[in-house]
Amino acid sequence: MNDAPAPISIQLYTLREEVNADFPAVLRRLAAKGYAGVELAGFGALTPAQLAAVLAETGLAVSSAHVGYQPADGFAAALADHRTLGCDTAVIPALRADGFADLDAVQKSADRVNGLVDVARAHGMTLGYHNHFWEFTPMPDGRPALLHLFERLDPAVFAEVDIYWAQVGGSDPAALVSELGTRVRLLHVKDGPADEPPSPMVAVGDGVIDVPGVLEAAPGARWHIVELDRCATDMFDAVERSYDFLVGGGYSRGRA
Repeated sequence: MNDAPAPISIQLYTLREEVNADFPAVLRRLAAKGYAGVELAGFGALTPAQLAAVLAETGLAVSSAHVGYQPADGFAAALADHRTLGCDTAVIPALRADGFADLDAVQKSADRVNGLVDVARAHGMTLGYHNHFWEFTPMPDGRPALLHLFERLDPAVFAEVDIYWAQVGGSDPAALVSELGTRVRLLHVKDGPADEPPSPMVAVGDGVIDVPGVLEAAPGARWHIVELDRCATDMFDAVERSYDFLVGGGYSRGRA
């Protein structure tokens, strides 16, 4: 691994039930554990100002934010709210699966994302795209739709590679991040059986994903972001054990 591994963040969708119950308590517990940042998935019941105050109190950075695809005016308004929190990185969390069915559909998906690049730029933000498993539909050349998407995206659009969904989709995540190279700015680090999409995920390090190998293949990633969509165990326990594996193993960096 690098001498200075990427800092560790968490996609707060992971803890959505806990966030809905008491968002400030979630942030304080993450900070106490040692997480350096959070990736937002909405503001919960807090206003941007209230959330900014808790982030300042805990010292958590906003590594990035998932902002759903929408027409330019709505997207601009959402970005403006995130900028008040010091966020400079927005990620489109998903496009519809039928947008990756064939090359024509991939081109239309790329056009939709490209239409928001200037909106993000006007707000001083960079724009990325996060994959699920359906972007790995093989195209006529045998390569997954995701690679064709990035060939058609504005060079300013970066990849937030979800390493678990890549493997579920039939790709080798280490090979994928190597091929995408400098386009990979963020990694979603998750683990589990990597068989069927509905299967529960597990704490990072407890599943079948070669997490150390994938992280090593993406030395330019700026953040390692833990995300567990669902678990059969206590979610906060899985989040904290994921931290122990990544930071304790020297693969990611906790807060200073």
